[in-house]
Amino acid sequence: MSIYGVKLQRSDDLRLVRHPDGCTEDTFEQWCAQRLAAGQRLAVDLFSGAGGLSLGLERAGWTVAVSVDNEEKAVQTHRHNFPGLALDCDLSEPSQRQDLVDLLAKTEIDLLAGGPPCQPFSRAGRSKIRSLVVAGHREEHDHRRELWQAFLDVALAVRPRAVLMENVPDMALGDDFAVVRAMVDALERGGYYTEFRLVDAWRYGVPQHRKRLIVLARRDVEDFAWPAEQDKQPTLRDAIYDLPDLGDTTGGRELAYSKPRNPPAFVEMMRAGARKGVVWDHMTRPVREDDRKIFGMMDASTLYANLPKDLRRYSAETFDDKYKKLDWESVSRSITAHIAKDGYWYIHPQELRTLTVREAARIQTFPDHFRFAGTRSDAFRQIGNAVPPLLGRAAATALRPIPTDERSGERQWEASRWVQARQALTSWAKHQQCGANWHALPGENVTPVVAAVAALLMSRSNAPKGADRALATIRGRVKLTKAELDRMQEGLQTQAGRQLLERFRPLLPKRKVWTDPEALAEALTMKAAEERTFRLLAGEDVLLASQATLRVAARVAGSKSDKTNRLSDGRVDLARLVGAGPDAPLRAAALRLLGSTVCKTPSTLCDECPLRQQCSSSSGGRAVQTLF
Repeated sequence: MSIYGVKLQRSDDLRLVRHPDGCTEDTFEQWCAQRLAAGQRLAVDLFSGAGGLSLGLERAGWTVAVSVDNEEKAVQTHRHNFPGLALDCDLSEPSQRQDLVDLLAKTEIDLLAGGPPCQPFSRAGRSKIRSLVVAGHREEHDHRRELWQAFLDVALAVRPRAVLMENVPDMALGDDFAVVRAMVDALERGGYYTEFRLVDAWRYGVPQHRKRLIVLARRDVEDFAWPAEQDKQPTLRDAIYDLPDLGDTTGGRELAYSKPRNPPAFVEMMRAGARKGVVWDHMTRPVREDDRKIFGMMDASTLYANLPKDLRRYSAETFDDKYKKLDWESVSRSITAHIAKDGYWYIHPQELRTLTVREAARIQTFPDHFRFAGTRSDAFRQIGNAVPPLLGRAAATALRPIPTDERSGERQWEASRWVQARQALTSWAKHQQCGANWHALPGENVTPVVAAVAALLMSRSNAPKGADRALATIRGRVKLTKAELDRMQEGLQTQAGRQLLERFRPLLPKRKVWTDPEALAEALTMKAAEERTFRLLAGEDVLLASQATLRVAARVAGSKSDKTNRLSDGRVDLARLVGAGPDAPLRAAALRLLGSTVCKTPSTLCDECPLRQQCSSSSGGRAVQTLF
């Protein structure tokens, strides 16, 4: 067993007092009334952590009246930095959710925001979770997976004018946007206009690589005016270069600070409100002498495998990114909660140490006056789990109310363009189920065996001739017989097509396989694309991101997401068009059919398209754009 090599130093436990203007549950109603009388808009931050999103909301013009979290140190941090009511509450408990709803009913909430715990969604957390399940240290189904539902329940019960949710991209990308589509569907049915997107945080001034999922909803207007993105990445040098060198020390709670001449705007923003001549929490962990030697040999491009073997303590194959030295002239890697346990992903670009608490806070865009309760590790964890305030401000800005004198007049709520597009797509798909393309859409005639045959024959760009007739042979069949298989093969005009169907012959004697889609897919050793098509045709909620479906979605959205960022922004457009609910698989399959028959490239039959009234690139749509 290896020895760490330095004496572990636990920092002091910083205890923070309540904000001088803070309220209690007893004074909450009066506190809110005073601020509403002063013209302030009130917000609620669920799963608030230390308050990164809360700070963003306040910078965008809201007053955070209530924050909720279930972690003691984070609640203490929030209670110190914000005057509103900070509640230690477990929102997975229905009774505690109801208590919160009852409390919020006492005032007027304009915006409800939050970020349900993201560990069950993120790639970083999955391997750890899986190992804990195998070891029997936790349940396979974590209730935190359902905290998005708790967030949604509170939003629909309180019915604020606007809703904002932030999370890791894998909450969407990891499950075909199923959770996000369900949330958006519920909000739309509740009378909200919605938007969701994947956002690069650096485009809003955050000096790190950090992509986040943002879901927005509002009841007043169908308008989400985000602030302008910046083209140039803010650098790590801009963010932390002014903080004092630590030399061979680990820093401290309070150090002397000298403001540089002509500091960049970022530093001016971070120092606003901070005590003059002082920087707080500029402290890091001690480092082994052999690691200090390694740090001195590294630059920002050095991989762990590039280090001398005699200095490596870990397998270079398993831990290829064990150490990461940051680059002055680039953005930082994403600050995550992992920094609370291991700072070696965040090696200072110049000094032979890892980042300090204050440097990590700066990279997350917490200003220097913001303090974090607890030990050094507590602070790192809170910072890593936080929403960068500048990103929170940008997202909240898109939800600012439109002044009455700038509106074109009060109007009744009507279905958004996306809702109308889904309705039109569903209607078209149901009509197609009765025609020649019945086998391309889930329905009563497309049993698992029919879906399997269609997936093998029709998932290619050029389906074998005679495929339509072959499928008609088994329309509605629940199992495949030898006679039917022979007849289908005889109807196909290519040897390749007949060979595809030969994969079914070993399954003919088996009875249970025909009614079990899982077993059928496995028995046929389907390729990934074949299996996804099969599952979609069998009625599963699959977001089929093919060239054809992405093209249709991009044209409707008026974007170029089918050409750039296909697997991220392209899937966002696709998810918006597919939506949620029992007809989602039907719409997903309809988009596949639409992309291969009507919305083709280079020739497009817009007059025959069911989406022409909602399509941004169609002459029948609301917004005509030249994309091709």
